[in-house]
Amino acid sequence: MKHTTKRALALYVLVVAFFAGAVILTVTLYVNGGNWASNRVNRHLYSGGQLVSAGSIYARDGEVLAKSDGAKREYAKNKALRAATLHTVGDTAGFIATGMHSVYKQELSGYSFINGVYLLKEYGRGSDIYLTIDPKASIAAYQALGNNKGTVGVYNYKTGEILCMVSTPTYDIANKPKDIAENLEKYEGVYMNRFISGLYTPGSVMKVMTAAAAIENIPDIYTRPFECTGKLQTASGVVTCPSVHGKLDFEKAMNKSCNSVFAQVAIELGKEKIQAQADAMGLNAAFKVGRAMTAKGTFSLATANDLDLGWASIGQYTTLTNPCRMITIMGAIANGGVGLSPFAVDRIVSPTKTVTQRGTTTVSTVLTINAVTAQKLKELLRSNVKNSYGDSRFPGLQMCGKTGTAQVQDGKEPHAWFVGFSQRADLPLAVVVVVENGGSGAGNAIPIANKVLQALV
Repeated sequence: MKHTTKRALALYVLVVAFFAGAVILTVTLYVNGGNWASNRVNRHLYSGGQLVSAGSIYARDGEVLAKSDGAKREYAKNKALRAATLHTVGDTAGFIATGMHSVYKQELSGYSFINGVYLLKEYGRGSDIYLTIDPKASIAAYQALGNNKGTVGVYNYKTGEILCMVSTPTYDIANKPKDIAENLEKYEGVYMNRFISGLYTPGSVMKVMTAAAAIENIPDIYTRPFECTGKLQTASGVVTCPSVHGKLDFEKAMNKSCNSVFAQVAIELGKEKIQAQADAMGLNAAFKVGRAMTAKGTFSLATANDLDLGWASIGQYTTLTNPCRMITIMGAIANGGVGLSPFAVDRIVSPTKTVTQRGTTTVSTVLTINAVTAQKLKELLRSNVKNSYGDSRFPGLQMCGKTGTAQVQDGKEPHAWFVGFSQRADLPLAVVVVVENGGSGAGNAIPIANKVLQALV
């Protein structure tokens, strides 16, 4: 009897171990199977370390951005479009981590958990990816940025579709330069999609956040008189303003981008309220664009004194923000407080013509703006364009927006920013432009934003 019990127990242990091993194997295969199948040693997919056998990638108008032709990967016919969409499409060697060739390599290779690489063997390629990216807007952004480093992004704030996601420096993916490793200044950060992965000192575009905190916490903010003498003396030092604006109200303070007024307002509100507003707008949160994770911004007042708080409220101090985050904030303001998560993949279609994935309109869970506050901010940003920049700089667009001229620590020219959105019902687009060391936001970022949006009209 004892022998029978021991044998039964041993058998029970073996059965449990078998099923535990099967579960571990299944989970491991589910998690890693795609990476194993898409590994560069797989000669069905790669040649010389370059992906050659894969599905195609298309722009929103159906134009081919990447496709396989035998043992060769080919790209868009237009050289400017190839350079403009480099960071969106990605390279086949995997240097651009957020590109489609990297984050959707399983789909492009035809791998699935159920069928493995059966589709690749059957059809000679994987699934096709159809993007929301607009070729004309992408080329316009690439050409407008010129030799500057920076980024331009445009998305539909009613759907979440990204129409433009251009980052510079870039290169022609079909003719990769041989001096990238040696020419570090020219190609600094060339493999990084600055729209998704970039972090920048925001400068005066951060006044939108400070304005939101003021609207929600200071009842008489619109009727209160202010005076700018060109500087604001705090207990810990001086916040300077580029101009002496004299007497002005809150709307004019936004129009003039007055550092003194916004620093004064922030100090009155205090660290807790300003930090709460920054957190509500997602300035310290990362989020996904498809499968790519954005860079996480930095807005922390934990050790800030009054002087630090004043500078932080106007986008200086230690503040860093991500361009994609700023475009979603603009979209939320335009959309009555509802922020939508951006996406660049419209659909993924298998070789059997089955739509296996589709981009969907999704409300952001890390961005909250009160509807009344959003309306007030919209009015302020519209006033900015009408009374400061001029509607003539955005013909026919009914724009709302804010510029930024962000001082940087290395002694170089400031970063030039513009964030904004069109109020046209047939053109619900938000835009962000960052020109690294570009100087004036009004002088250098606004013309780029206009050129890109006009390409979409």
